[in-house]
Amino acid sequence: METKLVQPTGAAGSLPRAGGSTPTTPCLELSLKIAALTDLTAQQLRVEWRRLYRSHPPRLSRDLLIRAVAYRMQELAYGGLSKATQRKLVTFTKELETNGSIVSDPNPGIGPGARLVREWRGRTHTVLVTEAGFEYAGKTYSSLTKIAHAITGAHWSGPRFFGLNRTVLAEGQSEENYNG
Repeated sequence: METKLVQPTGAAGSLPRAGGSTPTTPCLELSLKIAALTDLTAQQLRVEWRRLYRSHPPRLSRDLLIRAVAYRMQELAYGGLSKATQRKLVTFTKELETNGSIVSDPNPGIGPGARLVREWRGRTHTVLVTEAGFEYAGKTYSSLTKIAHAITGAHWSGPRFFGLNRTVLAEGQSEENYNG
């Protein structure tokens, strides 16, 4: 029995629906189609690649073909990467081709409205960055170090506790500014 896949546009396909004639949501239909990819041969996956990408498939392992076809199905159903992400990927590609490596943005910064999340001893702790400092558990703190101490009961570098380092802190601020 040959399994035939169709584009995830809501059109009727030849894959059976769960439970026979029970209607399924588009999300569930897509999940079923993606799950069915594992039953296809490498040749059938290459046919799907041609249909979905409208190009010849590269020489990839069966596993990578499954992943790429599944990604394309999701991309067509839900939309692809944002234009900003596409531009960033093009920039990274050019940098890799030119320099042989990629250097990440040294200063993305954290500004007011950012949320810092850390799990500590089975509990999730969320800190909101505000104009006045940091808000944690309904209280305002002047530094992340004070929050880290309130959470752990021991001295910690606040930025280190929350997974930050000097290059991630907001422009013009150093770790010392946060360690009040």
